[in-house]
Amino acid sequence: MNTSSPHPGISHRTWVHQALALLEQEATRSADTHLLRVDLPGFPDIPFYFKDEASHPTGSLKHRLARSLYLYALCNGRLQPGQTVVDASSGSTAISEAWFARLLGLPFIAVMPACTAPQKIHAVQALGGQCDLVEDPAKVHARAAWHAAQGACHLDQFGLAERATDWRGNNNIAESILGQLRREPQPVPTWIVCGVGTGGTSATIGRYLRYRRLETRLCVAEPTGSAYVLGWRTRDLDVVASRPTVIEGIGRPRVEPGFLFDVVDEVIEVEDAASIAAALLLESLLGTRYGGSSGTNFVACLKLAARMRERGERGSIVSLLCDRGTRYAQTLFDPGWRAAHSIDITPWAQALSRAIATGHFIAP
Repeated sequence: MNTSSPHPGISHRTWVHQALALLEQEATRSADTHLLRVDLPGFPDIPFYFKDEASHPTGSLKHRLARSLYLYALCNGRLQPGQTVVDASSGSTAISEAWFARLLGLPFIAVMPACTAPQKIHAVQALGGQCDLVEDPAKVHARAAWHAAQGACHLDQFGLAERATDWRGNNNIAESILGQLRREPQPVPTWIVCGVGTGGTSATIGRYLRYRRLETRLCVAEPTGSAYVLGWRTRDLDVVASRPTVIEGIGRPRVEPGFLFDVVDEVIEVEDAASIAAALLLESLLGTRYGGSSGTNFVACLKLAARMRERGERGSIVSLLCDRGTRYAQTLFDPGWRAAHSIDITPWAQALSRAIATGHFIAP
């Protein structure tokens, strides 16, 4: 494993300072992501807002996390000049981490499930990263730990995301959302909806809402049978998922350390077929195709809006568009692939279209 300095004669502290400067420059160059408003006919008093995190340079919400993980490793003295960097990922985090590794001139290894969408694997490799594909998704953590034992710096998104992210401010995603809403008719949303991968995003949003003393509630949208769903309901950190999911980036088989039960107000389960159908509906509304987890969020938004409508409530709902749908062209959005996995999205497409038109959410 490479741990030699690529800059002979430069001290470790000087290299860290240079690396931090590069990350700060990158953050300064990066404009904030857009907050898109959508008005649906069935919900005239409930505007929807979608934070387009797919517009980051690396194409996903994980760009924020990757930058934070590198900052955390540098400021804690864990990352050395020329040291190989490793992390376990279902793809989007790995792409972002590979991008930052290239920025800092560091070798990068992504430990990924072999079933990861091919375009994600190609994206990591195009950025100069190496993909270590593991047949059993449950063993990616152990494999990343093995690389760390050989001398790599393990960024450990699942173990450190919640600590690495600055939840009090520094333009974190929650602060960004609320700042962009400040001139809207309802600047304090009723709900913010997100999925859970590492738990870092939900922890950041939930903590920030409490820190700002806001009444906004946080809903987690997850695939049916996810460990996070079962864990939140039972407050059991040791539960495992009751069924697998094809929606990458969320729906973990176990409860990761970064998921904080007590900052989440609601958890909504979403069938995989519903997530895919919803992602395609989002494309018709926004003109851009987003990934399956964005569809998961949209389904949860519609469920919450239908409840609000039934109670005669007004308010806004904010959610996240996590990554671009092009990464899943050979999987979720390929009819042949869906047929091979016995996924029929037609009933859900019809049910969701009715919900958008009428304001009533009735599952097929």
